[in-house]
Amino acid sequence: ISTNTFIISLLLTFSVFSSVAHEITYVVGCFDNGTTEVQYEFDAEELLYVDFERHTVVYTVPADLVINPSQVFENLNVYNNAMKAKRACPALLSFWKIEEEHLQEDEDPPESILYAADEVELGVENSLICFVNYFYPPSIKVSWTKNGHPVSEGVSLSRYFPNKDQTFHQFSTLTFTPSEGDIYSCTVEHSALETPKTRIWETEIMRSHQSLGSDVFCAVGLTLGLLGVATGTFLIVKGLEKN
Repeated sequence: ISTNTFIISLLLTFSVFSSVAHEITYVVGCFDNGTTEVQYEFDAEELLYVDFERHTVVYTVPADLVINPSQVFENLNVYNNAMKAKRACPALLSFWKIEEEHLQEDEDPPESILYAADEVELGVENSLICFVNYFYPPSIKVSWTKNGHPVSEGVSLSRYFPNKDQTFHQFSTLTFTPSEGDIYSCTVEHSALETPKTRIWETEIMRSHQSLGSDVFCAVGLTLGLLGVATGTFLIVKGLEKN
């Protein structure tokens, strides 16, 4: 099966010696469009990612985390190691593209939901969020309509985010000003779907705020995970999991 994006994930897993088990994961994503994504996760939640365009490390942990993650990671050479991984990506991609010709790659169709970012007030600018989850391979197309007409202005698409089960999730956002009677739709296309999947949002019935819950980080567990670790490196390619 041909896809527009091919990804290899390099996972560096840490065993945490504490009363509660935790896992820190180092993920390197190599895409055949020439881009590379690097991030650290704590129990499958993103801690930081590398912004290659701005030549910096971006910390995405909650503001109320009791430790300063930039101090914790300052001696780990995150950016320099990310650059080394980026330079290695072309060779890894070439190798696994040859390997995948002999594999039957699994595909997972996406699930999607559509919701307003803030409480809806007529005439007040807001955002619609199309949350697409549990898909593999990481290549999707998201399109929007307003009252049946295509919309491209005010639309943005996030990076791919890996899930713990090796599927992915992504956000598409539409900035809009709600008016009575307006109908919006978000359509997702993916190679694992027989037909595109569309979600509908109607102004007159969606009056209450909807939000997705977020997990809370354990700062003590994170500190223990970075101080006492046993490391191992694994190269994971979906499709090789089944014997």
